[in-house]
Amino acid sequence: MIELFVKVQVIEMMEPGRVCVMGMGRDKGNNCVVINVLDNKFVEIVTKNRKNARKANMSHLTPTEKKVDPKSEEQIKAALAKV
Repeated sequence: MIELFVKVQVIEMMEPGRVCVMGMGRDKGNNCVVINVLDNKFVEIVTKNRKNARKANMSHLTPTEKKVDPKSEEQIKAALAKV
């Protein structure tokens, strides 16, 4: 029951502009910014190490309290630089 509550909380926090920490893959431990929510399981993110936006599973991301404007490249670069 507690796991379900935590999972629902994470899904509600995932919104465009949310700064998250990657928990898996080659970007593990790095910041990323959610650009778009695709469905209840996947989001589109940008990271400092990759050129293009990519699809990521929400369960692999840990949301932070920080939020930036997803359309402002300046704010996104500033959020990704603070690792």
